[in-house]
Formats: sequence, C-alpha cells, structure tokens
Amino acid sequence: MTDQAPAAQTDSPEIPGKPVSASRTTLSHIMTHNDTNLLGTVHGGVIMKLVDDAAGAVAGRHSGGPAVTASMDEMAFFEPVRVGDLVHVKAQVNWTGRTSMEVGVRVLAERWNESAPATHVGSAYLVFAAVDADGKPRRVPPVLPESDRDRRRYQEAQIRRTHRLSRRRAILELREKRAAEGFDD
Repeated sequence: MTDQAPAAQTDSPEIPGKPVSASRTTLSHIMTHNDTNLLGTVHGGVIMKLVDDAAGAVAGRHSGGPAVTASMDEMAFFEPVRVGDLVHVKAQVNWTGRTSMEVGVRVLAERWNESAPATHVGSAYLVFAAVDADGKPRRVPPVLPESDRDRRRYQEAQIRRTHRLSRRRAILELREKRAAEGFDD
C-alpha cells in the first residue's frame, strides 16, 4: 500500500490530500468533582463529550471547515477516570471518503500531581460529515497516511466502514420485509 489514500471519484477537480499530522490534535482537561457520576468516578458522558470535541476539531481542521458528528462507531472504556486526573484526548483522521471521515480517538489519564506515565483509559471511532454553510455535504481532502501505524489505521477504518454499511443495509432490508408482511414498526 502506498502512503496515499485513494482519491474520491467525482467529476469535480481533485482536492489535494492532507497528511494525518496536519489535523492531529490533543485536548487536555483536569477532571473535577463536577464531572463525577454516582460512583464517584468521572461520568462516561463527560469523557464522550471530550472525545466528540477533540474529534470535531480534527474533522474541522482536516476538512477546512465545519464538520458534524454523523456517528460514533465505538466507544470503549478500559479504566475509570478519577477526580484530579489530567485527561488527554488524542485524535486523528484515520480515513476519508468523499464527504465523510473517520476520526480515531485515544483517551489517556494521569494524576495531575504525579509523574507516572499516563494510562490508556478509552478509545473511540467517530464518523464526521463535512458540511457547507447550508448544512449540505461538501467534499473533504483525502487523508495521506504517513507511517505504518497510520496505514494500519486507514485499513482498519475501511473494515469498520464496510461493517457499518453492511449493518445499515441489513437493517433496512429487515424493515422492508417486516413492512411487506404488514408489521407497522
């Protein structure tokens, strides 16, 4: 596989690609008591908002304008986050289509007052759609993987996209079948 992602097929002029590093970002935040759930650890929704914020920044940087969250494929929590943790949310574009892009996010946490290495506490994959001023989809530049890790992430993102589209098709087919059988779901 080459360092470049395949170009989107369209009759519009080619948009130059952007390397992964052009939009990669890290958002850091200290967790406080306002962020806790009933168990006294940081609420998963707080982490999800940070994930969406970082991913949105990356999507907007990569696409050169507004981008909206289309879906969150997966959000995995590996360890609890505690009050006083310094959370680092690292995000990058893994894959691009014509108007959409997958952003991979890695969440790390470390004690604010210790020098121990950060712990990987969560990961997520989100799909963003680039939109124009009227909210209509607009083209995005192809992402250009720069390393073997970036190329692996690009390939894995393609697998997730294939599964997402297959799942969507299967659900629509089931709904059509049920409607034909007289079920009004």
